Amino acid sequence: MGFIEGEARGQGALFPASLEELIPQDHFCRVIEAFVNRLDMQKLGFVRAEAAETGRPGYDPRDLLKLYLYGYLQQIRSSRRLENECRRNVELMWLLGRLCPDHKSIAEFRRLHREAVTQAGAELVQLARSVGLIRGEWVAIDASKFRAASSVTSVHERILLERYLESLDSSDGEDELRVENGAAALALEKLRRHAEPEVGFMKTSQGMLPAYNVQTAVDAEHGLIVAQKVSDEPADNCSLLPMAETAQAALEVTGSPLHVVADAGYSNGEQAAACESKNILPHVPAKRGVNARGRQLFDRTAFRYQEQNNTMLCPAGHSLRSDGRNGRALVYLGRPEVCGTCALKPQCTTSPRRIVHRHVHEAALERMQQRATPAHHAVATAHGRVSFCASEIRHLWSSPFPVARTRGRALRDGPGGDGLQLQTHAEPDRCRRPANGFTDNLSRRLRNPSARKPNMPSQLPGEQTIHLPSFVTTSVF
Repeated sequence: MGFIEGEARGQGALFPASLEELIPQDHFCRVIEAFVNRLDMQKLGFVRAEAAETGRPGYDPRDLLKLYLYGYLQQIRSSRRLENECRRNVELMWLLGRLCPDHKSIAEFRRLHREAVTQAGAELVQLARSVGLIRGEWVAIDASKFRAASSVTSVHERILLERYLESLDSSDGEDELRVENGAAALALEKLRRHAEPEVGFMKTSQGMLPAYNVQTAVDAEHGLIVAQKVSDEPADNCSLLPMAETAQAALEVTGSPLHVVADAGYSNGEQAAACESKNILPHVPAKRGVNARGRQLFDRTAFRYQEQNNTMLCPAGHSLRSDGRNGRALVYLGRPEVCGTCALKPQCTTSPRRIVHRHVHEAALERMQQRATPAHHAVATAHGRVSFCASEIRHLWSSPFPVARTRGRALRDGPGGDGLQLQTHAEPDRCRRPANGFTDNLSRRLRNPSARKPNMPSQLPGEQTIHLPSFVTTSVF
């Protein structure tokens, strides 16, 4: 028995008559085509959205955006590789109408339209919500540490240079200060040339490394990402309000409240109160301090706050009066003469009187805790979807935009040497999700209006029934 043999290279063949026949109806390129064609490019901020009357014709921003999205979905970050794909890739021939923009045009489009591409991502969220894939009622927030491109040595050197320059500023008035000629200028030049001047060290599973804290907000209906933000803050306790507001703006939630789920790392009384004032209900376990004496003494939860007279009621029924504010805590003091004769004093305090601290936004923390407790199942489910989506975008370790390559570095653009992170090649199936994902539902609901939810209109104003493919990923934005 022989092997399966191919045809001779000189054998004539009848190819399909058009590129249209080469692209299946459920191909993801048709999603890109339908999505980009419905965008108002000028409103989103794309340069040259309208063709000029004079001068040499340029590329339509729609075509370059299609190329950008295709490269993102296929993990092609190099502008030179995208240029090569336009010449040999049948899918891009169909998508761009056989256009072959050069790598400089591709890199310039990326440089000029960072904000416009972000706005296009918001339009995708609205499209998904219009067909019922996003409900906009429950949103889960979580974060992941992403390794920076800079090395540990370069970041450490940058921090030392910053401290050196700060010491020079603080010592300007001293007569004994002596600075070597050109030392300050050399330090400033090194800081100016640093590729990532904002990155700092964060605690990761591999130790303290230069990293970014990527915040992600995910709708709980189908686990679709609705908002993201790259932060240089290692902790999450200051990100609850900014991410909740970003998700609310992306979903355009106005009437009904937006429920936000997060873990205890996002516990922040001040931001919880601000969320409630903006019609956002956080479901976050409140993070409390631990009693250093264990169970030997009454915890502060044994004291009840009396709102009518602003006092704390102790387990023995005595009142602790307010003694002002200490930072973010309100201080309540017991009377020494009362505490000294109290029968429960050995279980309460070893000091002459008991002192209790209450958070300034304690009421908001208590409401947030109450909401998180009965919704434990919803918290766990939504939080799991956020973690899944975070793992889906792990292949984007440095920049959310394709990287422009110099001609020298273009030699790395061969198979397995494209300059991407190793995780990209090690986990290719992660980024090629099966057909039962986002676009399968999107395609089905756009092609068949009766498949929508009962509370949704069968045809939206100005909507057309179009054929979309069964593959896309919302982590594009």
